[in-house]
Amino acid sequence: MDKRISLQDAIAKVKDGMTVMVGGFLAAGSPITILDALAKSGVKDLTLICNDTAYPEVAHGQLITNKQVKKLIVSHVGTNPNTGALMNSGEMEVEFSPQGTLAERVRAAGCGLGGVLTTTGLGTIVAEGKETVKVDGKEYLLEKPLHADVALIGATLADEIGNLVYVGTTKNFNPLMASAADLVIAEAEKIVKVGEIAPEAVHTPAIFVDFLVEGQASTTKR
Repeated sequence: MDKRISLQDAIAKVKDGMTVMVGGFLAAGSPITILDALAKSGVKDLTLICNDTAYPEVAHGQLITNKQVKKLIVSHVGTNPNTGALMNSGEMEVEFSPQGTLAERVRAAGCGLGGVLTTTGLGTIVAEGKETVKVDGKEYLLEKPLHADVALIGATLADEIGNLVYVGTTKNFNPLMASAADLVIAEAEKIVKVGEIAPEAVHTPAIFVDFLVEGQASTTKR
């Protein structure tokens, strides 16, 4: 089944109040075309799960700048001053999660796990309000899975049914997020016929991908 849809149809699937995962690392591997359109769509009150908030006018950083995000679950925000300003003013709730922990929480959702145990964050504000578990006498922080209504991911290459390939560091969070959302929309730089991608080259199998959009995707900041 050909999963290609128009950019307009893709954007229409993101509704007010949804939880949205966005792949990428400082916009490398992010679905740039989709995010540019989403920033102009007027959708609001989003809960955004991402590694970072990119830059004020780049990728999902625009959603922060436009105040379209009510809650952010993120690893670091230093490259986007608007994130810190909205957090400090109380206009946007921010939950910090260490980068490795963030990745594992997304993976846990994709694998159907009840959470992950880690020592990272013990004794810090990261641990506030969270459960701890002892294993063989050692204390761990229980970090619960992160799941989303929609995942927006970027790929270098796709075939018509949604098998995805990522080049270089653009892979980052994309495969994990493709497994942890109810609806997955992938933006690919190039979409080819089924059979043109070798099976062993596929990073994200088509079964994880619901829709495809052709765009610039991961060309930004490799």
